[in-house]
Amino acid sequence: MEEELKCPVCGSLFREPIILPCSHNVCLPCARTIAVQTPEREQPEAECAAGGGGGEHADKLSLHSESDSGYGSYTPSLKSPNGVRVLPLGPAPSGSSSAALPRGAGPSSSLTCPQCHRSASLDPRGLRGFPRNRLLEAIVQRYQQGRAAAKCQLCDRSPPEPAAVACEQCEVLYCAACQLKCHPTRGPFAKHRLLPPPSLPGGPGKAAGGARKLPTCADHELENYSMYCVSCATPVCYQCLEEGKHGQHQVKALGAMWKQHKTQLSQALNGVSDKAKEAKEFLGQLKNILQQIQENGLDYEACLVAQCDALVDALTRQKAKLLTKVTKEREHKLKVVWDQINHCTLKLRQSTGLMEYCLEVIKENDPSGFLQISDALIKRVQVSQEQWVKGALEPKVSAEFDLTLDSEPLLQSIHQLDFIQMKLAWFTFDPSSAHRDIVLSNDNQTATCSSYDDRVVLGTAAFSKGVHYWELHVDRYDNHPDPAFGIARINVVKDMMLGKDDKAWAMYVDNNRSWFMHCNSHTSRTEGGVSKGATVGVLLDLNKHSLTFYINGQQQGPSAFENVEGVFMPALSLNRNVQVTLHTGLEVPQSVRQPKLPSN
Repeated sequence: MEEELKCPVCGSLFREPIILPCSHNVCLPCARTIAVQTPEREQPEAECAAGGGGGEHADKLSLHSESDSGYGSYTPSLKSPNGVRVLPLGPAPSGSSSAALPRGAGPSSSLTCPQCHRSASLDPRGLRGFPRNRLLEAIVQRYQQGRAAAKCQLCDRSPPEPAAVACEQCEVLYCAACQLKCHPTRGPFAKHRLLPPPSLPGGPGKAAGGARKLPTCADHELENYSMYCVSCATPVCYQCLEEGKHGQHQVKALGAMWKQHKTQLSQALNGVSDKAKEAKEFLGQLKNILQQIQENGLDYEACLVAQCDALVDALTRQKAKLLTKVTKEREHKLKVVWDQINHCTLKLRQSTGLMEYCLEVIKENDPSGFLQISDALIKRVQVSQEQWVKGALEPKVSAEFDLTLDSEPLLQSIHQLDFIQMKLAWFTFDPSSAHRDIVLSNDNQTATCSSYDDRVVLGTAAFSKGVHYWELHVDRYDNHPDPAFGIARINVVKDMMLGKDDKAWAMYVDNNRSWFMHCNSHTSRTEGGVSKGATVGVLLDLNKHSLTFYINGQQQGPSAFENVEGVFMPALSLNRNVQVTLHTGLEVPQSVRQPKLPSN
């Protein structure tokens, strides 16, 4: 949660946070440093009369419309610890009296959000015109108190010493003495990451001095907020309504809106919480795969060495090449899994931090303060939930090493010795050979089309032997089109449905049934179609020279084609009503899985 409590400018915990119009927060002192002075703007009379410099000047910068302000036409000269460029506050206008600042000659000012870069103009109140984020300020205070209370988990003393660091890998809190004694920064602990001690669960939302004072209206300091203007998305007092400032706006009771938005945020958090639990289980699964990859890789290396040692001396130089292939395969698998672990860990940390922050916000009893930030938080939680798309919590690789060494060739063929083509192949759609109407995205793993006519795209892999299986997930399916899935030669016709010429073998399918097609011949009509969310599997068995299709894990009809021989590429045809995502490097169905390499 700590990342949610840090200012994007200074990188420290928020101090006097204010809410910008874009719903992001920034420290009030930091806001003074990034306020941008725009010359040649008319300055309000109130500011000309105020004059002065320093912090007073920074908080009394003038107003001009957001449409006039642009997005900050200036050249920043400093950089914050958080990587955000800022502009130091310029000198105050010369002189301290109104005579030194003629009307219309002074600069106006705007503030650019360091996160989304939207520009906001300042009114005559300057930075004080932005609402104070009291909820965030209270949560920061509780967080600091909880962190200070964290205790060492290894101390023999009673009571234990306060914790100085927390090891991210060991998940243990250490005081300074125990950290030097039990967790030195060398040897096996050298790569462990030591962090500040985490926050402990907070108590009720009260400041150190007791109950928090009820906020008063910014325009009427003696009036408490009692209503909420839906049109302006801001709390208002009774006098604001009496003055007619919100006469044509929709206004509701403050308490009712507070409860409504709390309910919406709580409901949105349920989905993120479920995904966080799944992500934790998924990380455990990935770590088990890492261990299995290491073990299986060692097994295959030992088997390969034993086979190579049994061959004649002419195999020695070739053996080194084969070992390199096994090592590269293992490193590839490890890299893919580590990348997936790092990516999932980052998403989980972000979701967990956001969830903890939102839970702290929900604990607050300040309706107006809550409503100031609830809309933005609800949107952030919904976006966070949408990031966990289908397939994000599935391993991209398996722990199996499907490498088979063919040791039968005669001595004169020894220099052509190589692995039988791996049945687990990783490939994408090929943009260089695709029809010009094909639209690829997601690193060429997702395909759709800009035309209402069927267009063909091929994969980047070519197969001539072995057993290969890949899947295509239907991301979008509108108006009952007929996408076709299958294999093709490199010179297949690409401006019509796959399977209409003699260079492709395919299954085309609508929402109710499917057919197999080659040379424009339709066979084996089978009930059962696809819709959004469906998965189509393609099994190419070049050992048996057959092609079989699956829908949602079930074989679709009989084996589609027999006696397929030669070199084939994965192929797909679709129009603009369909979008699919390719998944490769998958295990083949159990019914045709090949036996593992026997151990010697």
